[in-house]
Amino acid sequence: MGELAVESLDTTYEEVLLDEIMNKYGQLIWRLVYSYVRNQAIADDLTQEVYVKCYKSLHTFRHQSKLKTWVWTIAANHCKDYLKSAYHRKVLITDQLPAFSQIATNDVEDIVVAKEMGEKLDAAVRKLPEIYQDIIMLHFYEERSLKEIEAITELNMNTIKTRIRRGKDMLKQELASSLV
Repeated sequence: MGELAVESLDTTYEEVLLDEIMNKYGQLIWRLVYSYVRNQAIADDLTQEVYVKCYKSLHTFRHQSKLKTWVWTIAANHCKDYLKSAYHRKVLITDQLPAFSQIATNDVEDIVVAKEMGEKLDAAVRKLPEIYQDIIMLHFYEERSLKEIEAITELNMNTIKTRIRRGKDMLKQELASSLV
């Protein structure tokens, strides 16, 4: 009977943690996922998958970091895995295709140029070493303040500033070489 009570207590604790993840950090997770995939439907699906991963991994959460940091790491890694997957590289999402019949000819060129620049920037960010990539994503894609990044990553403020500066320098070099 005692084992059943312990299992029930563990299950209740896990449900409370999952509820906190979904309610308190749901928007954070979705915005992070969206910043990686740039598609609302895929972001919704991947966010749900992150919830499942978190639930299945709750027993591994050791309170060595904040719950928010742990969830953010799972979400970021899940997005990186998705972007490396064959499915992502081979499947074309049809709702990403513009309806060219509804776009004026002058607008098409602007849209193509803007999309190409956005893709080059995304590719350049993905080429950054992971320690810079995460900080750049938080600061520029999610528009997080340095204090928020400090709370999420548990890094020193000066380390964050250095990584932003070095990440920007690497991005400038990468983009300059891709435009030549």
